[in-house]
Amino acid sequence: MTISATISVEHLRKVYRVYEREAGLRAALRGLIQRHAQEVIGVDDLTFRIESGEIVGFLGPNGAGKTTTLKMLAGLLYPSAGTLQVLGYLPWRRERSFLRQIALVMGQRQQLIWDIPVIDSFELNRAIYRIPSAQYRQTLDELTDLLELASLLQKPVRNLSLGERMKCEIAACLLHRPRVLFLDEPTIGLDVVMQRRIRDFVREYNRRTGATVLLTSHYMADVEALCQRIILIHHGKMLFDGELTRLIERFSPYKTIAVRLQEPASLDPYGEVIGQSEDRITLRVPKSAVAPVTARLLTEQAVIDLSVEDPPIEAVIEHIFTQQEEVV
Repeated sequence: MTISATISVEHLRKVYRVYEREAGLRAALRGLIQRHAQEVIGVDDLTFRIESGEIVGFLGPNGAGKTTTLKMLAGLLYPSAGTLQVLGYLPWRRERSFLRQIALVMGQRQQLIWDIPVIDSFELNRAIYRIPSAQYRQTLDELTDLLELASLLQKPVRNLSLGERMKCEIAACLLHRPRVLFLDEPTIGLDVVMQRRIRDFVREYNRRTGATVLLTSHYMADVEALCQRIILIHHGKMLFDGELTRLIERFSPYKTIAVRLQEPASLDPYGEVIGQSEDRITLRVPKSAVAPVTARLLTEQAVIDLSVEDPPIEAVIEHIFTQQEEVV
């Protein structure tokens, strides 16, 4: 395997062995003697490379294999087959020099100690990672400024809101200045304002440190704001790896036309009406029909304003997954 990339994955596969039994006491007793196992594929033949400083979106529906992949990259799971390296290390060996250079942030998972002030949990992390005092103080000051933590450091974790705790959880993971950051749903459950603050922080942290970021999120606003490149997986298999714009061009069969009219009119003959307000109508039109439909609208209707746009990224990805389910 070539290891010049920060993250290198080739033909990665993870298979779980799941034991099953029927309900009831009789089945439970029988299971003590003879257990029935079924193999469940979590990740199936993934291959990709991520270069230093990239922020890459890692997307898929629930159960697609995203978290399983992140856990293998972080060294928490051993792969069933294939090869992977992060910063030149084999993650499952859990070498101290490797662990000091990565961080895994999982939304709704807690590492801060519930009943003590946030700053005490930070001090514990400083001791675990053996961070020099001067470096710790400098990094803490930077994170406090970026995440606006000054008013939170002396509070017990149990007194923080979800958004406040998530900011502190992220800071705790970054005190040792990791070169690779795995973010698994970092904004899940947060309100819109807090989601934006976390996104702004990740962008700024990447700019300042050059850290490589692999992000999973069900909020497409996170992905659109941070990632030029996405990796799309489904049932553990790779569906797409490339730029967001190329994903839309490749998989979206339609565009949307937003029209403002001087007077109300029915636009059903021009395309599928998917939105309508007092003076604005949004049509969904096949890509091949955009030019003639636009020309007809401008000729036949009293148009004040007209714009042609790609569909939302959420709609494109939903279309891809729906197609995959129909194939399966």
